[in-house]
Amino acid sequence: MIKFQESKTAWGEKAIETAKAIRRKKEGRPKGRWRTWGEIGAAALGLGLWSFGGPTAHLGYFRREYVEKRRWLGEATYAELVAIAQFLPGPASSQVGFAVGVLRGGLVGGIVAWLAFTLPSALLMYGFARYLAMRADSTFPFGGEAPGWLHGLGLVAVAVVAQAVLGMARTLAPDRLRATLAAGAAAAVLIVPTPWTQVAVVVAAGLTALFFWSRPRAGASDSAGAEERSDREASTSSSWTSPVGWRTGVAALALFLLLWGVPALWPPFGSAEALRLFGPFYRAGALVFGGGHVVLPLLEREVVPTGWVSPEDFMAGYGLAQALPGPLFTFAAFLGGRIAGAGGAVVALLALFLPGLLLMLAALPFWAAVRRFRPARAALSGVNAAVVGLLIAALYDPLWTEAVRSAADVAGIVALFLFLHVYRLPPAAVVAAGVGWGVLWAGG
Repeated sequence: MIKFQESKTAWGEKAIETAKAIRRKKEGRPKGRWRTWGEIGAAALGLGLWSFGGPTAHLGYFRREYVEKRRWLGEATYAELVAIAQFLPGPASSQVGFAVGVLRGGLVGGIVAWLAFTLPSALLMYGFARYLAMRADSTFPFGGEAPGWLHGLGLVAVAVVAQAVLGMARTLAPDRLRATLAAGAAAAVLIVPTPWTQVAVVVAAGLTALFFWSRPRAGASDSAGAEERSDREASTSSSWTSPVGWRTGVAALALFLLLWGVPALWPPFGSAEALRLFGPFYRAGALVFGGGHVVLPLLEREVVPTGWVSPEDFMAGYGLAQALPGPLFTFAAFLGGRIAGAGGAVVALLALFLPGLLLMLAALPFWAAVRRFRPARAALSGVNAAVVGLLIAALYDPLWTEAVRSAADVAGIVALFLFLHVYRLPPAAVVAAGVGWGVLWAGG
């Protein structure tokens, strides 16, 4: 009877693998590839239209769309992509979305995912730049206390990230060791809030998990220790391979270094003024760690002292960028459009995003190769737990500290969390509910 069950299980696994192979073969055909790219574009465009709340909230939206709804990848794989983005400069949420597109549809899939997610807010930011250019006073008041509808979007972001933390913690921190690593990572980042702390806690968590994996628990037999290791490996392993090879990865890294060193080799794009934007924006994109808000002083030093943009316009554009869905880096489209029109907007946008995307593309084949080794998979269990801790820390600061002003805000977050987690309402409905709550209680 046992042999029959084992044979039946093996047959079922073989059938599943055969079905996956047939699916991969179909997706490799022209029609299959176009269909896959269309699915990626549609999913990313929806996220670009409704992902309010900044980079941390975007990761929550991505998890809901790609992991829970579409099941394009598992929790562990998603956490690995988030961990890679934490190590690299650039916009973390855009890098993760780009990587999901690459894993799903190759390099073209990654480009489609980035374009679809970025385009809505980029177009709005460029339109705002042209609006300022046509105004007589060339400024736009967007300062002071946030209006009620914008405050409501902040409450939505808290609820989205809370749901993501809960779901990821159940899968990636289910035991004492990993729960402790997650809590320790959150505490460290909150106590020492620097980008380098994030990198340090991820590395430390991976090394800690590797240490405990390499030594069985005291009192356990050799066989029990081997079984424990096997169980840990099974729990940490998530099967994926990089669609891009080593050549593509090395080429991406070489291009990253080349563009940083010789931006003057680029041909003119729209105007000489637009061409001069590439170097400053590329340097800012290559040096920013810790999220979109960190890029603010880097860009300010590049465009305000030179007289390209006035301080008033700079803050007006940045304020609007925080109110829009999608990546905060689309602020570059506003600055480029304000300086040199449409050509400037395109150059500034590409220059700011390109370093992070090239580095993610270079990292994927390396990561896919390293994670095949058992010790690496064991270390990944700690890395994934640390990612949960980073999200817990971000849930408190800056999301909770900036969004919650009163008990009414807490009640609103609880209601929005129920809409997301229990009633499974679509993001558009939850965003509308958050805006309504903000207008009702905060006014404006």
